[in-house]
Amino acid sequence: MDSRISARALTSVLGGWRTREPAYEALADGIRVLCVDNRLAPGTTLPAERELASALGLSRSTVAAAYESLRGSTHIRSVRGSGSVTLPLRRHDPGLTSGTGDAIDLQQASPAAWPGLAGVFSEVAQNAATLVAGTGYDMQGSSTLRSRIAERYTARGLPTRPDEILITNGAQSALHLLAAVLVGRGDRVLVETPTYPHAAEAMRAAGARLIGVPVTTADGWDLDRAEQAFARALPVLAYLMPDFQNPTGRSMGSDDVARIDAAARRTGGMLVLDETTADLDIDRAGAGGAFDAVRRAGVVRVGSFGKSVWGGLRLGWIRCEEPLVRRLMAARPVRDLGSPDFEQAVGAAVLERFDDVVAQRAHVLGASRDVLRERLAVRLPEWRVPRPDGGVSLWIELDAPLSSALVMEVRSRGVLLSAGARFSVDGGYDRHLRLPFTTSPERLADAVDRLAESWDRVRDAAPQSVPVMDGALV
Repeated sequence: MDSRISARALTSVLGGWRTREPAYEALADGIRVLCVDNRLAPGTTLPAERELASALGLSRSTVAAAYESLRGSTHIRSVRGSGSVTLPLRRHDPGLTSGTGDAIDLQQASPAAWPGLAGVFSEVAQNAATLVAGTGYDMQGSSTLRSRIAERYTARGLPTRPDEILITNGAQSALHLLAAVLVGRGDRVLVETPTYPHAAEAMRAAGARLIGVPVTTADGWDLDRAEQAFARALPVLAYLMPDFQNPTGRSMGSDDVARIDAAARRTGGMLVLDETTADLDIDRAGAGGAFDAVRRAGVVRVGSFGKSVWGGLRLGWIRCEEPLVRRLMAARPVRDLGSPDFEQAVGAAVLERFDDVVAQRAHVLGASRDVLRERLAVRLPEWRVPRPDGGVSLWIELDAPLSSALVMEVRSRGVLLSAGARFSVDGGYDRHLRLPFTTSPERLADAVDRLAESWDRVRDAAPQSVPVMDGALV
């Protein structure tokens, strides 16, 4: 059954769509960005032309022209009497022009596989006879993998038993399971903004009302706002990424941890810590996790191999108190029946060499980060570019709120990006862009050159009323 989006809701999620002239094409591009980012899922029925025109303060002919443009680019189809419905993105996106060579996909901030992974697969496959003798999956996860994950937590100063670990099919599966068990419809959940969008979607799918707490590259977490949100909204949980936060790259300091932990204690809110980027340390020389000193109940930790080893190794885990592990296991069968044994054997073997993984990631990601920043300083000096100590991306501040228009323009040059608004909880970030540094330095330099060319075109096409600011490399 098709879902519908109201004119009011579409107006809200479009944000600052008036980024070029003519207006109908700017509106069409705004809706295209929502489709590309999957904020408008395939099969969503758009508002009627008259309804959307009224909500946006436009003429009906402008909206009609925008819908016609969307039909021409195969982003929607319209049927008389049924309205206009968004279509699945085609494998060969009509937004990508021919002649751009291989597309540079920077929508997924995941590095290439750790070079030693293929060898681990081969080693595990040699033990296939033993693996296939079992059921092939386990609801809680293999004892070997859980034991090795528990050992790593214990080495960090967080004494952990294997029974306090639940293996999942990636971090996203873990977040959906936690949301289903811990969040009821209408419950308030505190979430950083900007944030990892799929985490926000998991909480919303469980019926949560999200309370955003700002994070910036310059100042980090707005602790006053966080304390007020805990005290006034009484969230049932807070979802946080304290180490190399996605997308800003910021990490919490001891004062951040102390104040947020104290606020959560006072109100009884649970802390769900996303540690999927915690091992991607470039400059801090293994300083450890921000929350490692917090060892109380009510703190749940989520990890995975997706960023550190390979996105195709769909294994994650939850570390929590044993009673919560049992609750999660009881709720799990409606989603899946466990993680495959082969992948878990690979994960256990990788953990034996995890120090090598971390060292290789620090070297490769550091080189790509530095090349990306240097190229941006030369080609786009007006942008404000931070220097994170680790993680996977730069959260860049543009000198005009044209992120969505830039994403569509550079897409035609073969660079795939997500607009800043994709990472918002409550709107905004049209002045921001996430640039992952998870591909090779050569491809990143190429991507920046294409961005610079696209930025010139976007700025020239922008309405004169679009504000600008002075920018500098910081």
